Amino acid sequence: MDQKVRDAFFTFLLRLGDDRLVSGHRLSEWCGHAPALEEDIALANMGLDSIGQATSLLRLAGQIEGKGRDEDALAYFRNEREYRNCLLVELPRGDFGFTVLRQFFFAAYSHFLFEELRKSSNQDLAGISEKGKKESLYHVRHCSEWVIRLGDGTAESHARVQSSLNEMWPYTADLFYSDEIEKTLSAAGVIPALDGLRAKWDALIKETLSTATLQIPDAPALVAVSGRIGRHTEFLGHLLAEMQSVARAHPNARW
Repeated sequence: MDQKVRDAFFTFLLRLGDDRLVSGHRLSEWCGHAPALEEDIALANMGLDSIGQATSLLRLAGQIEGKGRDEDALAYFRNEREYRNCLLVELPRGDFGFTVLRQFFFAAYSHFLFEELRKSSNQDLAGISEKGKKESLYHVRHCSEWVIRLGDGTAESHARVQSSLNEMWPYTADLFYSDEIEKTLSAAGVIPALDGLRAKWDALIKETLSTATLQIPDAPALVAVSGRIGRHTEFLGHLLAEMQSVARAHPNARW
């Protein structure tokens, strides 16, 4: 693997790992606050799945980079401009409807992405993707059931989840941000072409939202910024300050 491909692969793995690290942190914010015990456990488990995937992906990123940084160093000792997660996952947790709708969008994207990345020529990434595909499928099923229940529920639940959809919809475009990173890796045979992801995601999302009696807003995508190149909302800095505080206060601690 030449240096150009190695650098592209490192960035690609950061994007994958950062998505799941930030998403997992947002889900962890529900511990003890979900509307029912079963949902408290379900959200915690989805958060743990995301953190587990992030750990594996960032560990692999550190190995590809070859500069001695492990998954903990990449998670806790980068600033917000060095993070490569999509904007959607860093938005504040919102209410329960906002959380399950966002997780449904992200899980559906992850499921289709991991389905393709199982074909990677890198066996480590292929293995992570095989496991991640199964975990994401559970997230899709669980969250889509809640989206339908809330959307096609009471007048209040419908109005609140529709409001959440209106707020987050412009950020979904960032899931499919594509640049020379993917092209370089696809040309080198490290990953397959990912051109078909958006169509699969759109079909599932539209079917589920229609069943939930929710309307996709006529809102333009946010194209001026992208978390994939380090341009984030104000919310990521606050999240990282909390998530990284202990590690930065005790940088050499081991337990």
